[in-house]
Amino acid sequence: MVCGRRVHEGETGRGEIAASGSQALLRRARTRRIRGFFGSVTETQVQIACLDLEGVLVPEIWIEFSKRAGIPDLARTTRDEPDYDKLMRGRLDILAAHGLGLPDIQAVIAGMEPLPGAVAFLDWLRARHPVVILSDTFYEFATPLMKKLGYPTLFCHRLEVAPDGKLTNYEIRLPDHKRRTVAALRLLNFRTIAAGDSYNDAGMLAEADAGILFRPPVNVMRDFPQFPVAPGYDELKALCAEAAARLAPLTAQ
Repeated sequence: MVCGRRVHEGETGRGEIAASGSQALLRRARTRRIRGFFGSVTETQVQIACLDLEGVLVPEIWIEFSKRAGIPDLARTTRDEPDYDKLMRGRLDILAAHGLGLPDIQAVIAGMEPLPGAVAFLDWLRARHPVVILSDTFYEFATPLMKKLGYPTLFCHRLEVAPDGKLTNYEIRLPDHKRRTVAALRLLNFRTIAAGDSYNDAGMLAEADAGILFRPPVNVMRDFPQFPVAPGYDELKALCAEAAARLAPLTAQ
């Protein structure tokens, strides 16, 4: 059938014309440009930005809690330890040894604010691209900070908490979830610009079409020299804009 009616043998000419017209419409639809929020790119190649949370938009939660609790060993982060499971097991053991739990950490988080300039940068970026925050923090930690950032989309993990508030375990949303999320976005025909600061961001940055290190420590810069480095938000804006222009397959007509 063509356009809702069956094509008989004597009508093949008209049927071919109708089919040809339908194909032309489909081609035009596939190459229609989206402007403004999505930039000037084809529908099948929208750009998306993926950002780490701690160290990029907010301070490191465990460092802040370490200072408040007076426990230096809790200041270790993914900037220091690439093995996330080893890092988290150590944290849980330290908390248990000191009799500390989720309410103690949440009390510190409640007084935390985004990094200076982070909200303005995030607003700038969201005006240009869809944005997803990919973090190895936990929803139980991050929810109050999301309000202060304007409720961006956040993918992270969950904690197992006993009735008395003690942390008993943690549940990974997906192993290697940052890199695998970027890979999944590619299958959905997104082109990705990603920014992070730690060892656990390296897979995400490598998987992205454009990976950027934001204020990384010297050891991370040394181990991943292939990524450009932004020491501040102005430089991060410039690198994101440069990546967006390079990745755009078409210019506006």
